[in-house]
Formats: sequence, structure tokens, C-alpha cells
Amino acid sequence: MTETVRIAMWSGPRNISTAMMRSFENRPDTAVVDEPFYAAYLARTGLNHPMRDEVLASQPQDWREVAAAMAGPAPGGAAVFYQKHMTHHMFDGVGLAWMDACRSAFLIRDPVAVLASYTVKRAEVTLADIGVARQRELFDREADRLGAAPPVVEGRDVLADPARMLRALCEALGIPFRAEMLNWPAGRRDTDGVWAPAWYDAVERSTGFERPKESREVQLSGDLRRIADQARPHYEALAAHVLR
Repeated sequence: MTETVRIAMWSGPRNISTAMMRSFENRPDTAVVDEPFYAAYLARTGLNHPMRDEVLASQPQDWREVAAAMAGPAPGGAAVFYQKHMTHHMFDGVGLAWMDACRSAFLIRDPVAVLASYTVKRAEVTLADIGVARQRELFDREADRLGAAPPVVEGRDVLADPARMLRALCEALGIPFRAEMLNWPAGRRDTDGVWAPAWYDAVERSTGFERPKESREVQLSGDLRRIADQARPHYEALAAHVLR
């Protein structure tokens, strides 16, 4: 019996993490799960996120139960088990040993762009909310375990050349690239988190990776600028390892 390949994709919010989940879900050999630690995170922190009550009711609130499922068999017995994780959901006190059963990869985005997008959906934001410091901690943990840097992909690079970057990512993860990853049907999925109506409007309209918009200088001020400056060293530490 072939062993399940579990892929833990670690991203912060307001990246292309849901599009990446769509891409992998369109593979015929892959099952996906959407932010499985979200309810446990909200239960522990007490934070008021959009659709909080619905999220809490939709998932286990005990991180141990979630961790056991992530280290277990893929839904439906699929050969590949793709797990979309938010780094900030790994709150203080959550165990990380389950990660050793997965092949971790890290999806990054410039913190200035993250903050500019995040504040459109949620007015208040902290450094912890965008998850980049925690992402670096998880990256360092995995690099120490492997003795080498795990794969890192920049969201903008994927949008600019999906075929090339997805081939590189699949190779780094030890799975074959599938052309089905480049496009998918529009619409919502049963596998989408219950929070989809609050966050997934753009990806629900998508049928593939859209070319990145023309670059323009984003201006942040006050607290947002300070948060971006605090996040910068963590982002750059991971960016030094991006797949080319």
C-alpha cells in the first residue's frame, strides 16, 4: 500500500493560499482540508473574527483532535493529502510534533501587500494576525528537522508563471506535477471552510491563477507601517530560500 503524502502548506492571510488549495484539489490524486485549526485558534484566543460562531461550530476546538487527523490518512484514501494552514493558528501551547508526519512548504507574500489587503476585510490588525513571525518559527523548526531549508514559494511568482513554479514546488515536495493544477472550475467547494462567504469571493470567481496586477507602491502609515517594519526581517529570512 502506498504511503499517504501529507503536504502542510503554511501561509499567512491575504495570500493566494485558497487558490493554491484549488490547484491541488483539482488533481485527481489529492484530497484537501481548509484551515483545520481555525476553530481551535478562535476558541483559545477568544478573538472576534467574521463568522466566529459558525467557525467554532464547524470544526473540532481541541487542537489535539485536529493534529491527530492531520497526521492520519487522507480523506477518501487519497494518495496526496493537501493541508492549507494559517501560521497564526499555531497559538502558544499547541503541539507541533504532528508536523513531522507532513512535508511542509511555505507560501509567502510581502508584508506591506498583506497588510494593505487585510485591512480591507478587517479593520484591526496586529503583527500576530498576519502570521509572518510565526511562519519563520515554523520554517526554522522544519529546517532544523530536515537539515535543509524546506520549500518556499512567493505568491507573486506563482501568479507570474504558474506552470514553472508549481513544477518546482511539486519536485521539491516529491510528487509529480499534474497539468490539472493550472485550472479549476469556478464556484464554491464542499471542502471550503464555513467562513468562505466572508473571505473567498474572488477565488470563487476564479478558474485559474490570474496574472499579478501591475506593481504599484503601497503606502502604509502609522501602526500599519510599524507592523510592516517588524514583519520585514521574518519575511526576508524566508524569501532568501524561495524556489526559482
